[in-house]
Formats: sequence, structure tokens, C-alpha cells
Amino acid sequence: MAKVMLVGESWSVTSIHAKGFDTFTTVDYAEGGAALIGALQQEGHEVVYMPSHVAATEFPSTVEGLAEVDVVLLSDIGSNTLLLPSSTFIQGQVGPNRLDVLVDWVRSGGGFAMVGGYLSFQGIEAKANYKNTSIADILPVTMLDGDDRVETPQGVVPEVSGPHAVVDGLSFDSPLLGYQRLVPREEAQTLLTVGADPLLVLGREGAGRTLAYASDIGPHWAPEAFTSAESFAKVWGRAADWLAGN
Repeated sequence: MAKVMLVGESWSVTSIHAKGFDTFTTVDYAEGGAALIGALQQEGHEVVYMPSHVAATEFPSTVEGLAEVDVVLLSDIGSNTLLLPSSTFIQGQVGPNRLDVLVDWVRSGGGFAMVGGYLSFQGIEAKANYKNTSIADILPVTMLDGDDRVETPQGVVPEVSGPHAVVDGLSFDSPLLGYQRLVPREEAQTLLTVGADPLLVLGREGAGRTLAYASDIGPHWAPEAFTSAESFAKVWGRAADWLAGN
């Protein structure tokens, strides 16, 4: 069993309703990590969930702070949220670079994964912007320079591309509706593909282990039929084990 910290997968939406002369505004808050959290728990792992707005202030700023978990998953949370806490952005205070801290933790033996989404890797309009951070040095993939999204409304079904304990005996029947285009590093292992592109890639960095998953773990890229399948729970349960060194 691993103790996994899922960071991200939350958002708020502000809507302006116009009804003739009059308007009013509503705000809605949502979280998108339920399928992944459920899958990890189903496979016996403990999950600590840190929504994006909480991570902005509470994500650990020291290697010792991260030592309480075995695996960190960043999912749909742009680099600025971790780089620019209010103490820096608003108050102009010097503080630790929390992405550098995460890198140091991985190199000392931690397990790290980035999960795809509109604010993962480079993301929509390259706003996630991880290529220009130290995270780019430890991922098992190379990111593109700009917007790296590939939208597949027609659906694309993942295929197992190589033997490994994480994917052995698994198959996928439901399609994904999009993903990020990434380039595996020469020494990395690609375990799942979507068309000609990698979906799940494993790597090692120092004493730690890293993983890149190019699609989302919820709508719209990952429909419920995909995330409710047994293969989804199995691949993430095994991936967490592998990242933790189990």
C-alpha cells in the first residue's frame, strides 16, 4: 500500500446570466478527482487530496514536508499555482521554489506522476507551462513548446505497448476523447499508447521514480465508461505501487 497525495483537480466557474435588461452572477465549485481517488482506494492505497486552491498555500515547501507521503500526483494544476503563493505574488516575499523542492524529493526517493489535462504539462495555450520549470528535468517525457492538446472527439482506445507489471493482463475497450502529445525520453518505458502517441510512460530520476500519463482522469477527455472500467482501477493501483517502489 502507498500513501498518495493527489494535488489539483478542482475549479470554480463564474457565470453571468443575462435575462433581458437584468443580469446576475453565480459561482460554482467542482472537483474532478473522484474517479482516480476511488480507483486508488479500491486498490488498497491511502489518498490525501489537496484541491488546487488549497495547494496554493498548503503544498509543502520542504523535502521534509513531502516525506509524509510516498507518491505525489499533479493533475490539472498549472505551475503558477505552486510557484506563486500569495506571499510572493501579492506581498513580494522571497520563498522556496516548491517545484524545485518536489524535484529534490523525487531524486531522494519519492514517486512522482503528472496526469494530463488542460492545465498539465504545457496545457491549453501553454498556460500550465511546466516545460519552463525544473519539473521538465524529471519527467520521463519531453514536452512540446506550445499548446500540446490533441482533441479526439471521435475517440481513441489505448493499447498496451510493452510488458510490465503495471499493465500485464490489462486491456482497454472504452475510448478517450483527448490527450497531450508528449515525446518519451530515450531511457523511458512506454506502456500505453493512443494512436502513434504515448499515453503512459515510466522513468527514473535519481533514487526516485516518475510517470507521465497524457490524458485526464475525468470528463471530458476520460468519459465515465473509461474511468469506471476495471482496467482503470488496476492500472492506477499498480502505478501507485510502482511509484512507491513496492
